[in-house]
Amino acid sequence: MTGSGRTVVSPMGEVTIYPSEYPRALRNPLMGFRPSLGRPQEWATMARDYIEWNLLEDDARDGVKKIRAVCDARWEGVAARNLKIIPRVYLEWPNNDYSDSRKYWPADMTPGDYASDQFNCRVVRLIERLGEAWDDDPRVAFIESGLIGYWGEQHSPEPTPAMERLLGDAFTASFRRKLVMVRYPGHFRQYQFGIYWDSWGTLNDTPQMMEYFLTEPYLNRWRTAVMGGEVSYNYGTPPGRDPTDGVVNYVRYIEDLIRRLHWNHLGWIDQYDAQDPDARRNAERLQKSFGYRLVLEKVGYSGRVMPGWPLRVSFSVRNTGSTPLYYNWPVEVSLLDPATKGPVWRATCPNLDVRQWMPGDRWHWPEQRYEIAPELNTVTEHFALPADLPRGRYLLALALLDPAGNLPAARFAITNYFRGGRHPIGYVSVGEEPGDPALDPAGFDDPGAGDSLHYDEQT
Repeated sequence: MTGSGRTVVSPMGEVTIYPSEYPRALRNPLMGFRPSLGRPQEWATMARDYIEWNLLEDDARDGVKKIRAVCDARWEGVAARNLKIIPRVYLEWPNNDYSDSRKYWPADMTPGDYASDQFNCRVVRLIERLGEAWDDDPRVAFIESGLIGYWGEQHSPEPTPAMERLLGDAFTASFRRKLVMVRYPGHFRQYQFGIYWDSWGTLNDTPQMMEYFLTEPYLNRWRTAVMGGEVSYNYGTPPGRDPTDGVVNYVRYIEDLIRRLHWNHLGWIDQYDAQDPDARRNAERLQKSFGYRLVLEKVGYSGRVMPGWPLRVSFSVRNTGSTPLYYNWPVEVSLLDPATKGPVWRATCPNLDVRQWMPGDRWHWPEQRYEIAPELNTVTEHFALPADLPRGRYLLALALLDPAGNLPAARFAITNYFRGGRHPIGYVSVGEEPGDPALDPAGFDDPGAGDSLHYDEQT
């Protein structure tokens, strides 16, 4: 573990801390390697769950209650592991030789019928009920729209223009909070959906990917829509013979695509051999490039305040990853008891939208840098401390909260860290003479270790 960084105290008692950046990757929510549900993965904070339509609804009389019951059984315990789900409902799963497919239509519908009025009515109703079940469910990260074609990949058959309008309108109306992805950027172009590209990085598909994502309407779509999917190791010419070969020998190619196209998460490649030291080292490099990486570069505050006085806190954050954090999670400021490390007072920044903390743009692979560097985002807030706050010396801390329970859930990329998700910054004296605000880094925990973070699935 490196040191706590640099501390500067002005003649007026203003404290400025420059924390040391944490050098390794972080297991942060809503980004990174994405396995299938039930498959362990060292970096995973999300898992995709394929769900058959007839498991959620096998009869027109089935309702939202059944959807919730099925999901509760499948997703038991994920909140305690700080894991979130990317669900996809599908109707067909083809045989290996594509000669036929297993079909999962409800019993009162006709298998293979994508064109009838009955299908149109039922698919819209299902999407509405999925919205009721999932849009406020904190266990759900993002939605893969699925439903049409093999594996829910929206081919064999492709959605017609009329079907695109039907599904696009239904998903837009039913999911006001969760972000939705579609399979191909050539479909649903009039909607602000993200993409799950399930043949990501193959030599066959990469030229087409570049054409889509580096031109309108997708050029800046990544700023508000999530991009994910998987590297297909049974189709085309993927990067590597298998996930281990891909991570070991194609790491720069994969990293360049992640950064250039602003990619948030990928599956299948998550199945690299974690016992291979080269694979494990390069996988951490890729985890560090996925999604957001929030480096807290500077924190300023008054070294001494009185109970009932306003506490001024300012901090500056730079996102050195590839995407924003796609949901507006609160940033907490707290005063911790130095002995227990528990909060004696805490509040959230009221005028902050972390979705605006953008990474750089226009990645240059030869130089390994963004042409447009990530901006430094500075936040300044004033908090009214309680008049009855006991006098004493406290630790000022910051944390990024999951709204599901307002629990610390994501880590800033700095070495100042306590197990449980809060980042101690420096000492604050309340009602007494200030001392040295600097912290001893020997008391920090490793932000890359442990599994102490979780969220409240009932929120």
